[in-house]
Amino acid sequence: MYGDTTVMRKRADQLREQGIDIAQTADQLVAQADGIDWTGRAAATMRARIHDRARHLREAASSHESAADSMGRHVAEVDRLKDAISAAEHRASSLVQDAQTRVAQMEAHQDPDGERRTPTEADRTLLAFVPPPPGHKDWLAVDLPGLSGA
Repeated sequence: MYGDTTVMRKRADQLREQGIDIAQTADQLVAQADGIDWTGRAAATMRARIHDRARHLREAASSHESAADSMGRHVAEVDRLKDAISAAEHRASSLVQDAQTRVAQMEAHQDPDGERRTPTEADRTLLAFVPPPPGHKDWLAVDLPGLSGA
């Protein structure tokens, strides 16, 4: 259909884990640099560079978290739309089947005065309906009598 949300969720979790790993690496680098028993201008320069690199690593970790959050929102929307598509398919199928049953019953029975009843405009619309492929996003735009209440 439009994406395997299980796979997408797994990837979002992987991004979060990578972000945590990157942030932990930054913390470890800073701790190691600060823990060295070394003084002087070169030591201060090295520590400043490590702190700067750690800041960049933390920014990368934050970007991983933001990407995971964005992917999570996308996955939720995909699931919502897939559910809406499924509901529209099911409801439309029921409406068409009901119309087919009503029309078949009309054709099988005559009114007491000998005249046949004709299908309603709604039933004619339902009988003429050509459905989109299963699971297709076009189901979200289907307009059939009785479908809006689904």
